[in-house]
Amino acid sequence: MKTIVFISIVLISGGLAGLVHGTINFAIVEPYLDQAIGLENESLFASGEAEDTLEFWAEYESYRIWQKSGQVLAGVILGLAMGSLFGIVFALSRNSLPGKNIVTKAVFLSGLMWFTLYLIPFLKYPTNPPTVGEADTVVLRMILYVSFIIISGIGVIVFYKLFTKLNKNKKYFALIGYAGLMIIAFIVMPDNPDEITAPMNLVNEFRFVSVLGVTSFWGSVGIILGLFWNKFEK
Repeated sequence: MKTIVFISIVLISGGLAGLVHGTINFAIVEPYLDQAIGLENESLFASGEAEDTLEFWAEYESYRIWQKSGQVLAGVILGLAMGSLFGIVFALSRNSLPGKNIVTKAVFLSGLMWFTLYLIPFLKYPTNPPTVGEADTVVLRMILYVSFIIISGIGVIVFYKLFTKLNKNKKYFALIGYAGLMIIAFIVMPDNPDEITAPMNLVNEFRFVSVLGVTSFWGSVGIILGLFWNKFEK
């Protein structure tokens, strides 16, 4: 496959998957953001940090309109970045991936990356709505989350290579090794330092729709890239 074709496939696949992600986020995540920010505004009014005035709501509405209008665009931009990573990994590993054709190989890899780079870190550090989290802990929370992603990502690479080299009746040792590594990481890594003060039903529903949004990206990018790759591979 020519380089220009590869780059085009990767970028188009990532952009389209990002469009799916951004659209779904706009449809199902934004309503929960409105609820969460509404609670935050009530807290600001109660504490006296802000006043319930027409000026406040005019500024708030203007900001939310701008924020919502950029939701789909942000999804596309994120899709281009993550889709590029996915495309490079797929190009390097497709011959060793299980599956009868390119599409199934791509879907397998997207599922694997979804599981190791998103779901496993999410179980340790789940997404919270805007009402949860202090400004002073933003950097710490980001470091913890990214560190956990790195541990999971490196772990799956190491143990997947081990998996491919082991005899058929010993392959489960690689799975046990990865599971053991992540169990240790779960125990050793500190918990989210912020206390959850928002209603738990809102928090849990927000987390659920967030998972649906991210899952839509990884599912889409695997299928789309696989179909394009299958069509243009020479």
